Amino acid sequence: MKIIQLLGRKTLDFFQECGQIFKLLGEIFVYSPSLIKNRRSFVYQMEHVGVGSIPLVTIIAVFTGAVAAWQAAYQLKGIAPLSFLGTATSRAIITELGPVLTAIVIAGRIGASIAAELGSMKVTEQIDALDTMGISPVRFLATPRFFAAIIMMPVLVVFANSIAIIGAYFISNLFLGVSFNVFFESVRRYFEFGDLIFGLIKGMMFGGVTALLGCHIGFKTEGGAEGVGNSTIRSFVLSSAMILILDYLMWTLIF
Repeated sequence: MKIIQLLGRKTLDFFQECGQIFKLLGEIFVYSPSLIKNRRSFVYQMEHVGVGSIPLVTIIAVFTGAVAAWQAAYQLKGIAPLSFLGTATSRAIITELGPVLTAIVIAGRIGASIAAELGSMKVTEQIDALDTMGISPVRFLATPRFFAAIIMMPVLVVFANSIAIIGAYFISNLFLGVSFNVFFESVRRYFEFGDLIFGLIKGMMFGGVTALLGCHIGFKTEGGAEGVGNSTIRSFVLSSAMILILDYLMWTLIF
C-alpha cells in the first residue's frame, strides 16, 4: 500500500513539475520583447554561452572526429573502400555526434552554471528582492539566458562539426593513408544540406532545454549551500537525459 502511495505521489510531483516548467517557458516567451531593453545582459549571456565554451568544445570536437574516423574505418573494413571514409564520418558528425556531444558539454558547463547562479540568488533572497522591487525574475534572469542558449548552440554545433571533420581528416590521412582530395571529395559528393539543418535544429532545441531546466531548477532551489549543490547536479543530470530523449524522439519523427 505504501508503495502505491509513493508511486502516486511521485507521479503527481512529476506532472506538477512539468506544469511549472511549461509555465516558465510561456512566461519567457511573453517577456521575449524585453530582450531589446536588456540587450546588454543578453549579449553577455551569448558571450558566456558561446565564446566561453569554445576551448572545451574544441577539445571535445577534435577527439570526437578522431574516434569517428577510427570507428568508420573499422565498420568499412571488408565492406567498402576507405574512399567512403569522408562521407561516413561527416554525416555521423553533422547529424549526431556534433549536436549531441556539444549539447552534453553545454549542459555540464552552462546548464549547471545557470542552476548554481540562480540557486545562489534564491537562497540568499536576491530573487525575492527583485520581486519586491517589481522586477520579474523571469524577465530579468531567465529570458536572456534562454534565448542566448538557443541562438549560440547552433553556432557552437557548426564550429564543433568543422573541428571534428578536420580531426577525422587528420586521423584518416596520417594513419589510414586517405588523401585530402579523396576524403573531402567524399564529403562533398554525399553531403546533404538537410543533414546540416537537422543538426542545427537539434542543437537549438538542446540549448533551449538546457537553459530552461537550469532556470527552473535554480528558481526552485532551497536549503542553502547544500541545496545549491544539489540543484547543480540535478540540472546537469536532467538536461543530459532530456538531450538524449529528445534526440531519440527527433529521429523517430523523421524515420
